[in-house]
Amino acid sequence: MNKVYPDAASALAGIVQDGQTIAVGGFGLCGIPEALIAALRDSGVTGLTAISNNAGVDEFGLGQLLTTRQIKKMIASYVGENKEFARQYLAGELELEFTPQGTLAEKLRAGGAGIPAFFTKTGVGTIVADGKEIREFDGEQYVMERSLVADVALVKAYMADRAGNLVYRKTARNFNPNAAMAGKITIVEVEKLVEVGEIDPDHVHTPSIFVHRIVVNATPEKRIEQRTVRAD
Repeated sequence: MNKVYPDAASALAGIVQDGQTIAVGGFGLCGIPEALIAALRDSGVTGLTAISNNAGVDEFGLGQLLTTRQIKKMIASYVGENKEFARQYLAGELELEFTPQGTLAEKLRAGGAGIPAFFTKTGVGTIVADGKEIREFDGEQYVMERSLVADVALVKAYMADRAGNLVYRKTARNFNPNAAMAGKITIVEVEKLVEVGEIDPDHVHTPSIFVHRIVVNATPEKRIEQRTVRAD
């Protein structure tokens, strides 16, 4: 089975559709699948529910899909760097499910592991727990959270072999492994492609069983979200 596609558009072809739930790896602009997000924008699909820690920034990352109004709902933990995200939400133009960051990561991981729900102390006594089951364990209150499974996951890794075994690089190993597990179909953007057997099995972060399609983007932009320099 050939998992390698010549470009991002062909990797998405026949997979993405209107109304799907899409999980996208990344944290801020670190470790985002830049080429796949741009191809998703160009595909013209609409009515998407996007699961991601945040929505990039205006005009980059998932922010592009907010500008084109392709996202109807965000499931995220942070909106602070995207003015259009905040504007659409405050204007009632975008549905938003705020989720504590660690809870969001566990929702994806648990979904990928086949666990439909779990209990956590995070959010108990706040609006996060409104309408959810609360249960006591060992004298402490916990809220039940439903796990997340996406129709499609878009993931960024540093390296893959042709079978789809993945290696992430440093901070880019953020939400990507969890998103990769949670997708019914997982499409991965990598900077480096090697032959099967070239990655030490002990160094594999996400095994190939989770990966369905691969595209190489050897020179991603890797835009810096906030740059701080000394005055002198």
